[in-house]
Amino acid sequence: MPFKPLAVASLVLILLSGCESPQAPTSLMEVRKDKKAVLGTPYVTMSADTLYDKVLGLLVGSAIGDAMGTSIEMWPRKNIEVEFGFVDSLDRVMREPSPEGPWDYNLPAGGTTDDTRWKVLVGKYFVTHAAKFYGEKVDPRPFAKFITDQYSREIETLKLTDSFEPAPFEERMRRVAWLQEWALVAQPFADNNLEGYIRAVNKFYGGEMVCAGMLYSPMVGIAYPGYPDKAYQSAHQLAIFDLGYAKDITALTSAMVAAALSPDASPESILNVIKEVDPRSYFKSRLVGRTAYHILREAIYITDEARSLKAFDADELAITEDVTDTLYLAQLQKAYKLLDAKNQGVPFHAGEIYRIHLTALIFSDFDFRKSLEFVMNYGRDNDTVGAVAGAILGAYYGFNQLPQDLKTPVVDTNKNKLGIDLEALAKELTDQLLQNGAVSDTTSSAMQANN
Repeated sequence: MPFKPLAVASLVLILLSGCESPQAPTSLMEVRKDKKAVLGTPYVTMSADTLYDKVLGLLVGSAIGDAMGTSIEMWPRKNIEVEFGFVDSLDRVMREPSPEGPWDYNLPAGGTTDDTRWKVLVGKYFVTHAAKFYGEKVDPRPFAKFITDQYSREIETLKLTDSFEPAPFEERMRRVAWLQEWALVAQPFADNNLEGYIRAVNKFYGGEMVCAGMLYSPMVGIAYPGYPDKAYQSAHQLAIFDLGYAKDITALTSAMVAAALSPDASPESILNVIKEVDPRSYFKSRLVGRTAYHILREAIYITDEARSLKAFDADELAITEDVTDTLYLAQLQKAYKLLDAKNQGVPFHAGEIYRIHLTALIFSDFDFRKSLEFVMNYGRDNDTVGAVAGAILGAYYGFNQLPQDLKTPVVDTNKNKLGIDLEALAKELTDQLLQNGAVSDTTSSAMQANN
């Protein structure tokens, strides 16, 4: 009888199919998956006054950073030195209006740019859509529609402008141009037009990995005081303008603000967010890992190398006026040179903004004024970097602890010249947080207990 290999193979398969599958050996130790339950409505405990102080601190701290950089945004360091010396305060805004810049001429000290306007716009979105933040998953489509609706209102207002003089048209056109790039991305997203959205987001500001989400994500963090995990998840969902790891940076910015809003916050707890909060598993990225964490390590090493500087040539120090501590100045200049080597092609790149503000916080030991001085005198996109650093530090310290000479002009100028009432917005945000159970008011609890 001839040998038939195919028949033998079939018989083997039949015999094997009748056997039980071999059991994998039991390992001595297995890495456990994260079993932490999905967070529902966040819940922390602090008094309503403390909450308001922290929320207002976030808004005003961010606006201070924005205002300090408004006049010198994108300036080379040499130009800053020659015209302003060492920037440690607010100056009058001697700069022409622009869509992303100030919207009026010759503003008093404290005038702000689109960094503050985005905080206000998204703050208003939270006030009117607060309940949408506390479901199982935040839907970004209403957020996208909110932006396109605002853009449409600005267009209609422009159409209704009746003037022979060009100034009113120019003013209204700045408001339209501010949102035009964003609306082109938001509209197809709101309409579930995937092809249109992908095409638009990859052309957004030239297709660069810009810091778009960082302009507004601190306001997402407000919704989750003390819960950086949830803040991260929601901010990542709302990061519809970001590409690549810029989404991670946007979400981490929100998470750091949420950590800073906790009554038990510390510099360590805020920075640890970058190590501990990773629900989208960026650390698992093959061959690369988490870029945002690499940037944190760079900021730590830049600080360490700059601070280790003890011997220096005083004649080579720049911006020597107004600074009496020459060692500090030499270390600052060293940190700037190390940062220069990491710069991106565009100064509003998300990774660059992130690296500068982390280095500023760490180098300055989370001191509010020194952190913003670091940012301002470095140059590049210093108003945006200052707005992000100021938001985190403002949420951490609260409004009452912010420098009086910085916070008073910012609050007054924004309210009286720009129509931005930061105190009223902070009150609205605080009320929404209390109404939605994001914070338990210890004052109310104490009053109920006494009764």
